[in-house]
This record gives sequence, C-alpha cells and structure tokens, in this order.
Amino acid sequence: MTKKIGFVGFGNMAKAMMGGMLQSGMVEPENIIASAKRDSSIQAIKDDYSINVTSDNREVAKFSDILFIAVKPDQYELVLHEMRDTIFDQIIITIAAGITTESVAEMVGKEVKVVRTMPNTPSLVGEGMTAYCVKNISQVEKELVHALFESFGKAEEIEESLMDAIPAVAGSSPAYVFMMIEALADGGVLQGLTRKQAYQLAAQAVYGAAKMVLETDMHPGALKDQVCSPGGATIEAVSTLEKTGFRGSILTAMEKCGEKTKKLGN
Repeated sequence: MTKKIGFVGFGNMAKAMMGGMLQSGMVEPENIIASAKRDSSIQAIKDDYSINVTSDNREVAKFSDILFIAVKPDQYELVLHEMRDTIFDQIIITIAAGITTESVAEMVGKEVKVVRTMPNTPSLVGEGMTAYCVKNISQVEKELVHALFESFGKAEEIEESLMDAIPAVAGSSPAYVFMMIEALADGGVLQGLTRKQAYQLAAQAVYGAAKMVLETDMHPGALKDQVCSPGGATIEAVSTLEKTGFRGSILTAMEKCGEKTKKLGN
C-alpha cells in the first residue's frame, strides 16, 4: 500500500494496529507518522518502529491519506478541532468507544470521510478483530480500509446502530480471556505445574478452542459437548461453572461494558 497512514495519539491500541500493519508488510515505516507529546515518547517511538514522529497533530493530518484518531473519547473534540483546517479529503478512522460518525463531522465542522471502528489488541500479533462502519467513503475506499484492517486480523462491516455492542463482544473481551488464562494457569500451578508450563498449556488450549469455533462452523455448545464424556471430569467442571454463575458473570460484565460505552460517547 502506498497510502500514507497517520496516528494522532500512540497508546497501546495504536501500537497494536500499527505493529500489525508493519509485521504484515502492507505498510512501510516511511509511510507512517504518529504524534506524541513528550520528547521521551517521540524518541522511543523512533527507536522502536523507525516511523516518522512529531509533536504536532496538524503535521500528522497534513501527511496522511488515512488518519487514525487514537486518543481517549474525551479528547476527540479537542484534537479534531485543532486539525480541522488541515482535514480535507483524508479518511478519518476512529477507534474510541462511543464516538459516532455524525459526532466526528460536528467536531471537524464539515462533512468528512469517516470510518468508525472498534479494534482489539490481538491486532499486534495479526489476530485482531475489527468491527467498523463507514460514512461518505466510496466502495474503493472501503475496500482499501477493509484490506488495511485485515492486515492485522479479521474485519467485519456492521450497521452503526450496532457499534455500541462491539466493545463488550470483541473490543474489551480479550481482557476477559486474559483473566481466564491467568486463572487456568493459577489452577495448573496449584496442581504442581511451573508457571511457564501452566501459561503455555492454558493459552494454547484457549487459542485452539477459538480456532475450532472459527474453522469447524460448529456451535460452541456442540464442541463443548464433544469434550464432556458421561460421568467424566470435564462435565464435573462444567457443572461447577454453571452452578457458580460462569455465563451469568460474563453476561453481566458485557452489559456493564455496553452501558459504559454509551456514556463515553455523551
């Protein structure tokens, strides 16, 4: 890809997405620019990624064909207002929960090309999941950004009315899975495994289970049933998880995540 990519803000999510782009080879370092406020951060980004770095958000906007706004939701209005007279034909990509395509246009003060996304941190290892919706972009431009998202994982276009549901399902959910892996590893250590062995076994089991769901096209419940022999140890564990509210805890957490997402956009 010869398009120039800009990141306003360079936190963990921006690093994950950009790292995935570079690892895939879809974008060259010289075609990427990022902004950071502190001199120490600017030098660290240059050393780690060999991309262009500046403290000036307007410089990022002028450089970019595709402009990622990678700041917290409450900073969007400030940075978009700051860059409004340097934004013309760029595709603006948002990655913050609750920021709508309409609100971006209002912050910039004119109609702009917007792609609203919700990515996740596994983008760093090429296994991200990015849900997105678009406004004012052509089919060719949509195919371009879709290909960019798929350079670091999978991408799915959805209706904007559903975007507030995405953080709980895919954006924030890696955190829940990391907690589960940590808990599984603790259980392995309790049984006598080393910490390294326990993390390896737990993480690979979760990775393999997810891959089975994606590649077999079988219902997760059917895959679960295949592991549960009559009167066996697995069904004993599953029964205990059901009795202690495993599914209910996840559903409650997702509801809270969704509620918070909607508040962040207000």
